[in-house]
Amino acid sequence: MAKRKKIIGVPQVIELVKPTVQALLALGGSGNIQEINEKVYEISKLPDEILNIPHSTDGRTQIDYRLAWARTRLKLLGLLENSSRGVWTLTKPNINLEEFNFDESQQNLDKDRRKPKNNADLNFEEDPSVQKIEEQILDKADWKELLLNKLYTIKPDAFERLAQQMLRESGFIQVEVTGRSGDGGIDGKGIVRISGFLSFPVIFQCKRFKGSVTPSQVRDFRGAMQGRTDKGIFLTTGIFTREARKEATREGAYHIDLIDGDLLCEKLKELGLGVQTKLEEHVEILNEWFDVL
Repeated sequence: MAKRKKIIGVPQVIELVKPTVQALLALGGSGNIQEINEKVYEISKLPDEILNIPHSTDGRTQIDYRLAWARTRLKLLGLLENSSRGVWTLTKPNINLEEFNFDESQQNLDKDRRKPKNNADLNFEEDPSVQKIEEQILDKADWKELLLNKLYTIKPDAFERLAQQMLRESGFIQVEVTGRSGDGGIDGKGIVRISGFLSFPVIFQCKRFKGSVTPSQVRDFRGAMQGRTDKGIFLTTGIFTREARKEATREGAYHIDLIDGDLLCEKLKELGLGVQTKLEEHVEILNEWFDVL
């Protein structure tokens, strides 16, 4: 397993475990990833320059990458569980943070990790080791890195067509790619239909780069929306700074939905666009079945 790099100012995974629990308690015991992360930012009072440091592989910020590890640690400790819809829930909603010894629990977890694999006290089939789960997380990050690297190599108009197809597969109709110069960054438009009754136009913009989208770029996109629609989607292979996310949901202004590199990868996987998920077959011999013949 690759050694995690220490970046000055960014809390280590173990330092983010307790703030993650505090965030979930403040959210009422459950929340999606974005809600949890935003609450941790608030609790930890980290400066924006730290929150905006990008992770080098999978379209997330460095702090979000480590928060994902923190949630996994809490899941291994039996304090968190997550649903297929991306909602994380405290298994002990009445946990007393003053009484719970996180350091001791972490030490026990690391101690189990260092035990030899032939230790009779461990059942690795029923209780996988931390290392095995961490390797699975790294594999997850690896496929996103490979996918984003592939997206960087395709032509700009191909990326716009990919966004068009993704929106169509997500239920949009009359999706067109415009991409005209001098059009204020508008790359396409479409119509969202809800329950077959309601519909409204949406404009989208695509930015294919490894950097961060700034608040000014979000404002420019909103300006291009004026007089056309009040619904917009900003899609990028990079990340959005925290200020850009705030700008996208600023009160009194048109709301803009943001899709960063990490979410883009997840959506392409979900829709099966250029990403194929293969399930490994596991064959088990039921010895007890034969014994009763």
